[in-house]
Amino acid sequence: MLSGIIAAANRDGYAAANVASVIEEAGVSRPTFYEYFSDRDECFLAAAADVQRRLLADIHTAVEHRPAEHAAAAAIEVLAGFAASEPAMARFLMSETLAGGPRTLDARDQSITGIARIIEDAYRRLDAIAEIPDLPTEVLIGVSYRLLAGRLRRGERALGGLGTELLAWMGRYEQAAGRHRWRTPTAPTAPVEPSPFLGGTPLRAPPPLPPGRPRIGEEAVAENHRLRIMFATAELVQQQGYTATTIAEITKRAGVDGRVFYRLFADKQEAFSAIHELGFQQLMAATAGAFFSAEEWPERMWEALRALTGWLQGNPAIAHVGFVESYAVGPGAVQRVEDSLIAFTIFLQEGYQHEPRENPPTRLGLEAIITSVFEILYRQVRQREEPQVAAVLPELVHLSLTPFLGPVQTGRFIDGKLGGEGSVANPG
Repeated sequence: MLSGIIAAANRDGYAAANVASVIEEAGVSRPTFYEYFSDRDECFLAAAADVQRRLLADIHTAVEHRPAEHAAAAAIEVLAGFAASEPAMARFLMSETLAGGPRTLDARDQSITGIARIIEDAYRRLDAIAEIPDLPTEVLIGVSYRLLAGRLRRGERALGGLGTELLAWMGRYEQAAGRHRWRTPTAPTAPVEPSPFLGGTPLRAPPPLPPGRPRIGEEAVAENHRLRIMFATAELVQQQGYTATTIAEITKRAGVDGRVFYRLFADKQEAFSAIHELGFQQLMAATAGAFFSAEEWPERMWEALRALTGWLQGNPAIAHVGFVESYAVGPGAVQRVEDSLIAFTIFLQEGYQHEPRENPPTRLGLEAIITSVFEILYRQVRQREEPQVAAVLPELVHLSLTPFLGPVQTGRFIDGKLGGEGSVANPG
Protein backbone atom coordinates (compact mmCIF):
# COMPACT_ATOMS: atom_id res chain seq x y z
CA MET A 1 0.00 0.00 0.00
CA LEU A 2 2.92 2.38 0.63
CA SER A 3 4.20 1.61 -2.86
CA GLY A 4 0.66 2.07 -4.17
CA ILE A 5 0.25 5.59 -2.85
CA ILE A 6 3.70 6.56 -4.13
CA ALA A 7 2.75 5.36 -7.61
CA ALA A 8 -0.70 7.00 -7.51
CA ALA A 9 0.58 10.35 -6.23
CA ASN A 10 3.42 10.47 -8.75
CA ARG A 11 1.06 9.62 -11.61
CA ASP A 12 -2.00 11.71 -10.76
CA GLY A 13 -0.91 14.16 -8.08
CA TYR A 14 -1.80 14.30 -4.40
CA ALA A 15 -5.44 15.34 -4.90
CA ALA A 16 -6.23 12.41 -7.20
CA ALA A 17 -4.31 9.83 -5.15
CA ASN A 18 -7.39 8.69 -3.26
CA VAL A 19 -8.03 5.40 -1.48
CA ALA A 20 -9.50 3.86 -4.64
CA SER A 21 -6.30 4.63 -6.57
CA VAL A 22 -4.13 3.25 -3.80
CA ILE A 23 -5.92 -0.07 -3.45
CA GLU A 24 -5.98 -0.50 -7.24
CA GLU A 25 -2.21 0.04 -7.38
CA ALA A 26 -1.61 -2.17 -4.34
CA GLY A 27 -3.97 -4.98 -5.36
CA VAL A 28 -5.72 -5.07 -1.97
CA SER A 29 -9.31 -4.63 -0.87
CA ARG A 30 -10.77 -1.51 0.71
CA PRO A 31 -11.31 -3.30 4.08
CA THR A 32 -7.64 -4.33 4.04
CA PHE A 33 -6.62 -0.70 3.50
CA TYR A 34 -8.64 0.43 6.52
CA GLU A 35 -7.10 -2.26 8.68
CA TYR A 36 -3.83 -0.36 8.39
CA PHE A 37 -4.75 3.28 7.76
CA SER A 38 -7.60 5.50 8.85
CA ASP A 39 -7.54 7.53 5.63
CA ARG A 40 -5.50 8.49 2.58
CA ASP A 41 -3.42 11.08 4.45
CA GLU A 42 -2.26 8.57 7.06
CA CYS A 43 -1.08 6.25 4.28
CA PHE A 44 0.61 9.15 2.49
CA LEU A 45 2.49 10.22 5.62
CA ALA A 46 3.53 6.65 6.37
CA ALA A 47 4.98 6.34 2.87
CA ALA A 48 6.84 9.64 3.26
CA ALA A 49 8.26 8.50 6.60
CA ASP A 50 9.38 5.19 5.08
CA VAL A 51 11.23 6.91 2.22
CA GLN A 52 12.70 9.43 4.64
CA ARG A 53 14.12 6.66 6.86
CA ARG A 54 15.86 5.04 3.91
CA LEU A 55 17.31 8.32 2.70
CA LEU A 56 18.50 9.44 6.15
CA ALA A 57 20.23 6.11 6.71
CA ASP A 58 22.11 6.45 3.41
CA ILE A 59 23.13 10.03 4.16
CA HIS A 60 24.24 9.20 7.70
CA THR A 61 26.48 6.42 6.40
CA ALA A 62 27.95 8.63 3.65
CA VAL A 63 28.68 11.52 6.01
CA GLU A 64 30.29 9.23 8.60
CA HIS A 65 32.73 7.93 5.97
CA ARG A 66 33.83 11.36 4.71
CA PRO A 67 35.87 14.15 6.35
CA ALA A 68 33.58 16.40 8.38
CA GLU A 69 34.18 19.41 6.11
CA HIS A 70 32.71 17.39 3.22
CA ALA A 71 29.47 16.55 5.04
CA ALA A 72 27.23 18.74 2.87
CA ALA A 73 28.88 17.47 -0.31
CA ALA A 74 28.35 13.87 0.81
CA ALA A 75 24.67 14.55 1.49
CA ILE A 76 24.11 16.18 -1.91
CA GLU A 77 25.85 13.31 -3.67
CA VAL A 78 23.54 10.85 -1.91
CA LEU A 79 20.47 12.92 -2.80
CA ALA A 80 21.41 13.02 -6.49
CA GLY A 81 22.23 9.32 -6.47
CA PHE A 82 18.97 8.46 -4.69
CA ALA A 83 16.98 10.50 -7.23
CA ALA A 84 18.72 8.65 -10.08
CA SER A 85 18.37 5.14 -8.62
CA GLU A 86 14.96 5.50 -6.91
CA PRO A 87 13.17 8.18 -8.94
CA ALA A 88 9.65 7.25 -7.78
CA MET A 89 10.48 7.45 -4.09
CA ALA A 90 12.60 10.58 -4.55
CA ARG A 91 9.88 12.37 -6.50
CA PHE A 92 7.29 11.42 -3.92
CA LEU A 93 9.34 12.80 -1.02
CA MET A 94 10.80 15.85 -2.73
CA SER A 95 7.86 16.94 -4.87
CA GLU A 96 4.51 15.39 -3.98
CA THR A 97 4.79 16.25 -0.28
CA LEU A 98 4.57 19.92 -1.33
CA ALA A 99 1.00 19.35 -2.53
CA GLY A 100 -0.90 17.92 0.42
CA GLY A 101 -1.37 20.72 2.90
CA PRO A 102 0.18 21.42 6.31
CA ARG A 103 0.80 17.81 7.41
CA THR A 104 2.59 16.74 4.24
CA LEU A 105 4.54 20.00 4.15
CA ASP A 106 5.64 19.20 7.70
CA ALA A 107 6.80 15.79 6.49
CA ARG A 108 8.83 17.37 3.71
CA ASP A 109 10.39 19.98 6.00
CA GLN A 110 11.14 17.41 8.71
CA SER A 111 12.97 15.29 6.15
CA ILE A 112 15.14 18.28 5.26
CA THR A 113 15.73 19.11 8.93
CA GLY A 114 16.86 15.53 9.58
CA ILE A 115 19.47 15.74 6.82
CA ALA A 116 20.62 19.17 7.98
CA ARG A 117 21.05 17.84 11.51
CA ILE A 118 23.38 15.08 10.26
CA ILE A 119 25.49 17.67 8.44
CA GLU A 120 25.60 20.07 11.38
CA ASP A 121 26.59 17.26 13.74
CA ALA A 122 29.59 16.63 11.49
CA TYR A 123 30.44 20.33 11.31
CA ARG A 124 30.61 20.54 15.10
CA ARG A 125 33.78 18.45 14.95
CA LEU A 126 35.57 21.12 12.90
CA ASP A 127 37.77 23.95 14.06
CA ALA A 128 37.26 27.62 13.16
CA ILE A 129 39.59 27.59 10.16
CA ALA A 130 37.80 24.78 8.30
CA GLU A 131 36.20 26.07 5.11
CA ILE A 132 32.57 25.09 4.70
CA PRO A 133 29.60 26.77 2.99
CA ASP A 134 28.31 29.85 4.78
CA LEU A 135 24.72 28.89 3.95
CA PRO A 136 21.83 27.80 6.17
CA THR A 137 22.10 24.03 5.91
CA GLU A 138 18.33 23.46 5.74
CA VAL A 139 18.14 25.90 2.84
CA LEU A 140 20.97 24.11 1.05
CA ILE A 141 19.11 20.80 1.29
CA GLY A 142 15.79 22.44 0.42
CA VAL A 143 17.33 23.83 -2.78
CA SER A 144 18.61 20.34 -3.65
CA TYR A 145 15.12 18.90 -3.08
CA ARG A 146 13.47 21.51 -5.30
CA LEU A 147 15.94 21.24 -8.17
CA LEU A 148 15.87 17.45 -8.15
CA ALA A 149 12.06 17.42 -7.88
CA GLY A 150 11.64 19.58 -10.96
CA ARG A 151 13.84 17.30 -13.04
CA LEU A 152 12.10 14.18 -11.76
CA ARG A 153 8.70 15.63 -12.69
CA ARG A 154 10.04 16.18 -16.21
CA GLY A 155 11.24 12.60 -16.37
CA GLU A 156 14.98 13.37 -16.42
CA ARG A 157 17.23 10.57 -15.23
CA ALA A 158 20.80 11.80 -15.87
CA LEU A 159 21.05 13.56 -12.51
CA GLY A 160 24.74 13.09 -11.76
CA GLY A 161 25.58 16.31 -13.56
CA LEU A 162 23.05 18.18 -11.44
CA GLY A 163 24.77 16.97 -8.29
CA THR A 164 28.15 18.13 -9.63
CA GLU A 165 26.82 21.59 -10.48
CA LEU A 166 25.11 21.89 -7.10
CA LEU A 167 28.44 21.19 -5.41
CA ALA A 168 30.11 23.86 -7.55
CA TRP A 169 27.40 26.39 -6.60
CA MET A 170 27.67 25.49 -2.92
CA GLY A 171 31.45 25.91 -3.05
CA ARG A 172 31.12 29.59 -3.91
CA TYR A 173 29.87 30.29 -0.39
CA GLU A 174 32.74 28.55 1.39
CA GLN A 175 34.82 30.38 3.95
CA ALA A 176 36.35 29.64 7.35
CA ALA A 177 33.70 28.46 9.82
CA GLY A 178 34.86 31.03 12.36
CA ARG A 179 33.86 33.83 9.96
CA HIS A 180 30.35 32.54 9.22
CA ARG A 181 27.42 34.86 9.72
CA TRP A 182 24.70 33.29 7.58
CA ARG A 183 24.76 29.55 8.30
CA THR A 184 22.90 29.98 11.58
CA PRO A 185 21.14 33.31 11.00
CA THR A 186 19.45 35.29 13.75
CA ALA A 187 16.78 37.94 13.50
CA PRO A 188 17.94 41.52 12.84
CA THR A 189 17.87 43.93 15.77
CA ALA A 190 16.66 46.76 13.53
CA PRO A 191 14.71 46.65 10.26
CA VAL A 192 15.94 47.94 6.95
CA GLU A 193 14.10 51.02 5.71
CA PRO A 194 11.17 50.14 3.41
CA SER A 195 11.73 50.45 -0.32
CA PRO A 196 10.66 53.81 -1.75
CA PHE A 197 9.53 52.00 -4.91
CA LEU A 198 6.55 50.29 -3.28
CA GLY A 199 3.07 51.72 -3.40
CA GLY A 200 1.75 52.80 -0.06
CA THR A 201 -1.30 50.52 -0.06
CA PRO A 202 -1.11 46.71 -0.16
CA LEU A 203 -3.37 44.85 -2.55
CA ARG A 204 -6.85 44.50 -1.12
CA ALA A 205 -10.26 43.37 -2.29
CA PRO A 206 -12.62 46.21 -3.27
CA PRO A 207 -15.50 46.91 -0.87
CA PRO A 208 -18.85 45.20 -1.50
CA LEU A 209 -21.22 47.01 -3.79
CA PRO A 210 -24.15 48.83 -2.16
CA PRO A 211 -27.53 47.06 -2.08
CA GLY A 212 -29.78 47.41 -5.06
CA ARG A 213 -28.85 47.76 -8.72
CA PRO A 214 -25.41 49.46 -8.97
CA ARG A 215 -25.07 52.25 -11.53
CA ILE A 216 -21.51 51.47 -12.55
CA GLY A 217 -22.11 49.13 -15.45
CA GLU A 218 -22.09 45.35 -15.75
CA GLU A 219 -18.35 45.12 -16.49
CA ALA A 220 -17.44 47.09 -13.36
CA VAL A 221 -19.78 44.93 -11.27
CA ALA A 222 -18.22 41.76 -12.68
CA GLU A 223 -14.72 43.06 -11.96
CA ASN A 224 -15.69 43.93 -8.38
CA HIS A 225 -17.04 40.41 -7.89
CA ARG A 226 -14.01 38.83 -9.58
CA LEU A 227 -11.52 40.63 -7.34
CA ARG A 228 -13.50 39.88 -4.17
CA ILE A 229 -13.55 36.17 -5.09
CA MET A 230 -9.80 36.20 -5.81
CA PHE A 231 -8.87 37.84 -2.51
CA ALA A 232 -11.30 35.64 -0.57
CA THR A 233 -9.55 32.64 -2.12
CA ALA A 234 -6.16 33.93 -1.02
CA GLU A 235 -7.30 34.61 2.53
CA LEU A 236 -8.91 31.20 2.99
CA VAL A 237 -5.97 29.37 1.44
CA GLN A 238 -3.63 31.20 3.82
CA GLN A 239 -5.77 30.17 6.79
CA GLN A 240 -6.51 26.53 6.00
CA GLY A 241 -4.69 25.47 2.84
CA TYR A 242 -5.82 25.06 -0.76
CA THR A 243 -7.02 21.47 -0.41
CA ALA A 244 -9.33 22.25 2.52
CA THR A 245 -10.81 25.39 0.97
CA THR A 246 -14.22 25.02 -0.73
CA ILE A 247 -16.08 27.16 -3.23
CA ALA A 248 -18.90 27.58 -0.71
CA GLU A 249 -16.44 29.12 1.75
CA ILE A 250 -14.99 31.35 -0.94
CA THR A 251 -18.35 32.71 -1.99
CA LYS A 252 -19.38 33.31 1.62
CA ARG A 253 -16.13 35.20 2.34
CA ALA A 254 -16.46 37.20 -0.89
CA GLY A 255 -20.13 38.04 -0.27
CA VAL A 256 -21.35 36.63 -3.59
CA ASP A 257 -23.48 33.61 -4.46
CA GLY A 258 -22.42 30.48 -6.30
CA ARG A 259 -23.95 31.60 -9.61
CA VAL A 260 -21.70 34.66 -9.62
CA PHE A 261 -18.66 32.49 -8.92
CA TYR A 262 -19.37 30.13 -11.82
CA ARG A 263 -20.02 33.00 -14.23
CA LEU A 264 -16.48 34.23 -13.55
CA PHE A 265 -14.48 31.08 -12.79
CA ALA A 266 -14.76 27.49 -13.89
CA ASP A 267 -13.59 26.11 -10.55
CA LYS A 268 -11.52 26.76 -7.44
CA GLN A 269 -8.31 26.14 -9.34
CA GLU A 270 -9.08 28.94 -11.79
CA ALA A 271 -9.77 31.41 -8.96
CA PHE A 272 -6.51 30.43 -7.29
CA SER A 273 -4.61 30.80 -10.57
CA ALA A 274 -6.05 34.29 -11.05
CA ILE A 275 -4.81 35.58 -7.67
CA HIS A 276 -1.48 33.83 -8.17
CA GLU A 277 -1.02 35.54 -11.54
CA LEU A 278 -2.02 38.93 -10.14
CA GLY A 279 0.49 38.53 -7.34
CA PHE A 280 3.29 37.54 -9.71
CA GLN A 281 2.65 40.48 -12.01
CA GLN A 282 2.58 42.99 -9.15
CA LEU A 283 5.66 41.51 -7.50
CA MET A 284 7.66 41.46 -10.73
CA ALA A 285 6.67 45.06 -11.49
CA ALA A 286 7.76 46.27 -8.04
CA THR A 287 11.02 44.30 -8.19
CA ALA A 288 11.92 45.39 -11.73
CA GLY A 289 11.12 49.04 -11.04
CA ALA A 290 13.40 49.05 -8.01
CA PHE A 291 16.16 47.13 -9.84
CA PHE A 292 16.47 49.67 -12.65
CA SER A 293 16.54 52.61 -10.24
CA ALA A 294 20.19 52.04 -9.28
CA GLU A 295 23.35 52.32 -11.39
CA GLU A 296 25.70 49.54 -10.23
CA TRP A 297 24.59 45.91 -10.27
CA PRO A 298 25.07 45.16 -6.52
CA GLU A 299 22.99 48.26 -5.74
CA ARG A 300 20.39 47.10 -8.24
CA MET A 301 20.14 43.73 -6.51
CA TRP A 302 19.82 45.37 -3.11
CA GLU A 303 16.99 47.58 -4.30
CA ALA A 304 15.25 44.75 -6.15
CA LEU A 305 15.33 42.45 -3.13
CA ARG A 306 14.33 45.26 -0.78
CA ALA A 307 11.25 45.87 -2.92
CA LEU A 308 10.52 42.15 -3.24
CA THR A 309 10.69 41.45 0.49
CA GLY A 310 8.78 44.62 1.33
CA TRP A 311 6.00 43.76 -1.11
CA LEU A 312 5.66 40.25 0.31
CA GLN A 313 5.68 41.65 3.86
CA GLY A 314 2.73 43.87 2.98
CA ASN A 315 0.78 41.15 1.15
CA PRO A 316 1.03 38.05 3.37
CA ALA A 317 -1.98 36.18 1.95
CA ILE A 318 -0.70 36.49 -1.62
CA ALA A 319 2.79 35.55 -0.42
CA HIS A 320 1.32 32.38 1.06
CA VAL A 321 -0.45 31.61 -2.21
CA GLY A 322 2.76 31.97 -4.19
CA PHE A 323 5.32 30.38 -1.91
CA VAL A 324 3.41 27.69 -0.01
CA GLU A 325 0.22 26.54 -1.72
CA SER A 326 0.92 26.55 -5.47
CA TYR A 327 2.05 22.92 -5.58
CA ALA A 328 -1.32 21.77 -4.23
CA VAL A 329 -3.19 23.09 -7.25
CA GLY A 330 -1.81 20.78 -9.90
CA PRO A 331 0.73 20.58 -12.74
CA GLY A 332 -0.26 23.91 -14.29
CA ALA A 333 0.40 25.81 -11.07
CA VAL A 334 3.68 23.98 -10.51
CA GLN A 335 4.79 24.98 -13.99
CA ARG A 336 3.91 28.62 -13.25
CA VAL A 337 6.05 28.49 -10.11
CA GLU A 338 9.01 27.10 -12.02
CA ASP A 339 8.55 29.63 -14.82
CA SER A 340 8.47 32.47 -12.30
CA LEU A 341 11.71 31.24 -10.75
CA ILE A 342 13.40 31.30 -14.14
CA ALA A 343 11.96 34.77 -14.81
CA PHE A 344 13.63 36.16 -11.70
CA THR A 345 17.06 34.98 -12.88
CA ILE A 346 17.03 37.96 -15.25
CA PHE A 347 18.11 40.15 -12.35
CA LEU A 348 21.23 38.02 -11.88
CA GLN A 349 22.40 38.09 -15.50
CA GLU A 350 24.09 41.47 -15.12
CA GLY A 351 26.41 39.95 -12.54
CA TYR A 352 28.40 38.37 -15.36
CA GLN A 353 29.28 41.79 -16.75
CA HIS A 354 29.79 43.49 -13.41
CA GLU A 355 32.26 40.95 -12.05
CA PRO A 356 33.71 38.90 -14.93
CA ARG A 357 35.44 35.74 -13.70
CA GLU A 358 37.19 32.83 -15.34
CA ASN A 359 34.66 30.42 -13.84
CA PRO A 360 31.35 32.29 -13.45
CA PRO A 361 28.19 30.67 -12.06
CA THR A 362 26.55 28.30 -14.50
CA ARG A 363 22.95 28.52 -15.65
CA LEU A 364 22.08 25.98 -12.97
CA GLY A 365 23.99 28.15 -10.51
CA LEU A 366 21.60 31.03 -11.25
CA GLU A 367 18.66 28.66 -10.82
CA ALA A 368 20.10 27.52 -7.49
CA ILE A 369 20.45 31.14 -6.30
CA ILE A 370 16.84 31.97 -7.09
CA THR A 371 15.67 28.66 -5.65
CA SER A 372 17.54 29.37 -2.40
CA VAL A 373 15.78 32.74 -2.20
CA PHE A 374 12.45 30.96 -2.81
CA GLU A 375 13.19 28.36 -0.12
CA ILE A 376 13.96 31.02 2.50
CA LEU A 377 10.81 32.96 1.63
CA TYR A 378 8.77 29.74 1.77
CA ARG A 379 10.10 29.07 5.26
CA GLN A 380 9.38 32.61 6.43
CA VAL A 381 5.86 32.66 5.02
CA ARG A 382 4.95 29.17 6.19
CA GLN A 383 6.48 28.93 9.65
CA ARG A 384 5.53 32.28 11.12
CA GLU A 385 2.10 33.56 12.12
CA GLU A 386 3.32 37.05 11.25
CA PRO A 387 6.04 36.53 8.63
CA GLN A 388 8.95 38.94 8.93
CA VAL A 389 9.86 38.67 5.27
CA ALA A 390 11.54 42.08 5.07
CA ALA A 391 13.96 40.98 7.80
CA VAL A 392 15.66 38.40 5.56
CA LEU A 393 16.78 41.01 3.00
CA PRO A 394 20.50 40.86 4.01
CA GLU A 395 20.48 37.06 3.76
CA LEU A 396 18.89 37.15 0.31
CA VAL A 397 21.48 39.68 -0.86
CA HIS A 398 24.24 37.39 0.42
CA LEU A 399 22.74 34.47 -1.51
CA SER A 400 22.49 36.54 -4.69
CA LEU A 401 25.82 38.38 -4.75
CA THR A 402 28.31 35.97 -3.18
CA PRO A 403 28.62 33.61 -6.18
CA PHE A 404 29.75 36.62 -8.24
CA LEU A 405 31.59 38.84 -5.73
CA GLY A 406 32.80 36.29 -3.20
CA PRO A 407 31.88 36.22 0.51
CA VAL A 408 34.28 38.96 1.66
CA GLN A 409 33.31 41.62 -0.89
CA THR A 410 29.61 40.76 -0.50
CA GLY A 411 29.86 41.04 3.29
CA ARG A 412 31.43 44.49 2.99
CA PHE A 413 28.71 45.61 0.61
CA ILE A 414 25.94 44.42 2.95
CA ASP A 415 27.62 46.04 5.96
CA GLY A 416 27.82 49.31 4.06
CA LYS A 417 24.14 49.20 3.21
CA LEU A 418 23.10 48.27 6.74
CA GLY A 419 25.30 50.97 8.19
CA GLY A 420 23.37 53.52 6.21
CA GLU A 421 19.88 52.05 6.61
CA GLY A 422 19.78 50.23 9.94
CA SER A 423 22.27 48.02 11.69
CA VAL A 424 22.05 44.40 12.72
CA ALA A 425 24.10 42.41 15.17
CA ASN A 426 24.12 39.23 13.07
CA PRO A 427 22.18 39.86 9.86
CA GLY A 428 20.12 37.11 8.41
